[in-house]
Amino acid sequence: MAYERSDNSTGAGGGADTTALALKILVAGGFGVGKTTLVGAVSEIRPLRTEEQLSRAGETVDDTGGVAQKTTTTVAMDFGRITIRSGLSLYLFGTPGQDRFWFLWDELSQGALGAVVLADTRRLEDCFPAVDYFEHRKIPFVVAVNCFAGARNYGAHEVSRALDLDRGTPVVLCDARDRDSGKEVLIRLVEYAGRMHTARLLDSVG
Repeated sequence: MAYERSDNSTGAGGGADTTALALKILVAGGFGVGKTTLVGAVSEIRPLRTEEQLSRAGETVDDTGGVAQKTTTTVAMDFGRITIRSGLSLYLFGTPGQDRFWFLWDELSQGALGAVVLADTRRLEDCFPAVDYFEHRKIPFVVAVNCFAGARNYGAHEVSRALDLDRGTPVVLCDARDRDSGKEVLIRLVEYAGRMHTARLLDSVG
């Protein structure tokens, strides 16, 4: 989804025409992988969060293995905004991680340029559903490995093979708590999604 706003101003010496472009990006992944943290770290506005406390009723469906310190969960979405450069902003929509909230994904993915799939190497299988979702819908995505303290380090190639990613799908290492690290992930996604959409457009007219 792209939003454009043109601001025109004309003075005695001539005119100026600037167009602001905003692109929709999803931040997805398994439960407790750091989606809310990433959106909050990079957002230049106060992020919108829809978190609720974990309850006993959810113990049978919310696997907190490896993230025992987690006490809340996103039940709708997170929202933030970041300016990549003058005239280009990203609207970030963090998706809920649990299967029972997946009915929201179709709505959130409408008009998205692409997605970031956050991965935790301690629970790598948790991001399989997100990878499958975006692959089947041909939505460009990058896999961002959130480097948790104490987790075993894996290279991008190892993660790509473990997830059986399509050739060329970027895998990057990041720290979801760090603004600069998160911004680099988003820049990588915008560049990759731009190439993918351009290639598809050329194919359609070829």
